[in-house]
Amino acid sequence: MNSTVIFNNVAKKYKMYKKTSDKLLDIVLPKGYGKDFYALQDINFKAEKGDTIGIVGINGSGKSTLSNLISGVIPPSSGGIEINGEASLIAIASGLNNELTGRDNIELKCLMLGFSKQEIIVLTPEIIEFAELGEFIDQPVKKYSSGMKSRLGFAISVSIDPDILVIDEALSVGDKTFADKCLEKMNSFKEKGKTIFFISHSMGQIKDFCEKVLWLEAGEIKAYGLKEEIIPQYEKFIKDYKKMTKEEKEQLKHKFNEKRSGKQIQAQTSPTG
Repeated sequence: MNSTVIFNNVAKKYKMYKKTSDKLLDIVLPKGYGKDFYALQDINFKAEKGDTIGIVGINGSGKSTLSNLISGVIPPSSGGIEINGEASLIAIASGLNNELTGRDNIELKCLMLGFSKQEIIVLTPEIIEFAELGEFIDQPVKKYSSGMKSRLGFAISVSIDPDILVIDEALSVGDKTFADKCLEKMNSFKEKGKTIFFISHSMGQIKDFCEKVLWLEAGEIKAYGLKEEIIPQYEKFIKDYKKMTKEEKEQLKHKFNEKRSGKQIQAQTSPTG
């Protein structure tokens, strides 16, 4: 079996509350309380071993929610997710404890992933060297810039050699030299046949690195396929979107919010008279 990630009718729903007391009403009332918000709905796709998939979409389209589902950070509200292998998420400050030093965070994260003390002793120098944080490795992470946090998170995640790598905007901060170093490491993973999901607003990075593209729009898959097919469609959408007036963008946002409220789902499942 070559499929490493399988999503089958997956949805992630949250409740939107106007005030804290609404949460209590949601618990006690038989039909619940609060407005439904589908961060993702009707998500169906497969990723094969060796796939490099760019995840694109405008802000708020559900990219980070998808990355958290793939890596097991959050569970789906409905549907099935099958992950064949160890998945690791690289996002700015993902899984880092701000009160601990960089060195302590390395040990903590590796322990949580099941590594023994001896294995961590062997891995730590490699992680520190890759992160290039110098003396800051023994400073609390709360003193780090976003770029430094990204460096540490990336160094830990790639050093544990996961089967599935999920990179969520982790290369959008910091200097180009380190980003190039990360891309080089990702290319070595690609050569090993690992599955990589790459979330980025940089179409240049997506074009250079990815072979497939998954386009999210309002929490749904707008298109999924080879980059040569999907990127021109997405770039046309972005070009048109940037030309929109403020009012037109608000109308589009309202349309997207209607789709994510669950009203369409209810309309589709309601019996007709």
